[in-house]
Amino acid sequence: MPLNIVLIEPEIPNNTGNIGRLALASGSKLHLVKPFGFEINDSRLKRAGLDYWQYLDVVYYDNVKDFFKKNSNKKMAFLSSHGNKTYEDIPFEDDIFLIFGKESVGLPKSIIKKHQDQLYKIPIYNKHVRSLNLSNAVSIVVYDGLKQLGK
Repeated sequence: MPLNIVLIEPEIPNNTGNIGRLALASGSKLHLVKPFGFEINDSRLKRAGLDYWQYLDVVYYDNVKDFFKKNSNKKMAFLSSHGNKTYEDIPFEDDIFLIFGKESVGLPKSIIKKHQDQLYKIPIYNKHVRSLNLSNAVSIVVYDGLKQLGK
């Protein structure tokens, strides 16, 4: 599997459903880290994921600590508006973990501080926009990664 999409504490079911569909379409694995801002059987999640959710390769984690414990030896890139490098600088390789924070506040400050050298951003060229929709951000990074990997 070329890429791993990680959502830490996602809050909006429609975004998670759309990202699930993107994961399936791109051949990626989806990792969902609790707590969620919705129930996993939420109709909005299912509607956004359409009838694809049953085919999705998804892994659930009880919390952030559980995620890092189970994936400590994996290559990771963290996406945040606080990054100094852009997503185009991510050293993409098969099986890399692309880690995104929750919609309201992004990645926890502890993760940002600990992983400064692996922190990347999507540039925003207008001062009136502070962030992109999570599902749009994931799409940008995943498909650029696939392009760089020659997929």
